[in-house]
Amino acid sequence: MPELTHLRLERPSDGVALLVLDNPDQRNAMSGPMTDSWVAAIDELAEDPTVRAVVVTGEGTAFCSGGDTAWLAGEPEATVDDLRTRMLPFYRAWLSIRRLEVPTIAALNGAAIGAGLCMALACDLRFAASGAKLGVPFVKLGLHPGMAGTALLPDVVGSAAARDLFLTGRIVEADEALRLGLVSRVIAPETFLEESLAAAAEIAATAPIASRLTKLALAGGGHPDLESALQWEALAQPVTLATDDLHEGLRAARERRAPVFRGR
Repeated sequence: MPELTHLRLERPSDGVALLVLDNPDQRNAMSGPMTDSWVAAIDELAEDPTVRAVVVTGEGTAFCSGGDTAWLAGEPEATVDDLRTRMLPFYRAWLSIRRLEVPTIAALNGAAIGAGLCMALACDLRFAASGAKLGVPFVKLGLHPGMAGTALLPDVVGSAAARDLFLTGRIVEADEALRLGLVSRVIAPETFLEESLAAAAEIAATAPIASRLTKLALAGGGHPDLESALQWEALAQPVTLATDDLHEGLRAARERRAPVFRGR
């Protein structure tokens, strides 16, 4: 396991990996050491065939307050080209979670702001603790949005809601985020991590080949049209029909027991 700073990588149950942003004094801002650790952890998970679901959460009262402002303003004399060269690797580092073929859950235990919310948008699912605050207030800081937010947010909530959130910079609480489709579940803080990990364990118990292909089918908002969906499914479903896991799933259904999928 790599040496990590401001980040923890845990394995709470079979098939489930938990990434904890661990810089609570800075509200889990994306520091340089945390960014390096994030890339190392994602590399580790991408190479581990036993991982079937990944949960990301924050230590303390915040999920992630976004980019470290000291880092963002750390080169006042830099040219635009210098700053562009600096920002692209930062964006790509945090969006590397999209490399993972297994389903990912952003468990928003508290505030998810700016780049922190954009990283959560890069995950497949988002759960929020009651009272958590979410927003992309870039313009209120004099910043254009970053971290692919102008692609990720409209994909999740639609163009009208994305314009509202980006152009006003307003912060929404978990219940409104649920109505907007920004999160799919709101959970009481007392049981938040437990229920988020239980959902990940439920995903980890499904057939891994079918799960990965389904994630791929749904990527980027899904297929551009019905025919594209049919053509994909006419190939992907036979792939799963040819697996041992399919026969295990059918046997388990007949025998009224939980299936044991092995990814083959």
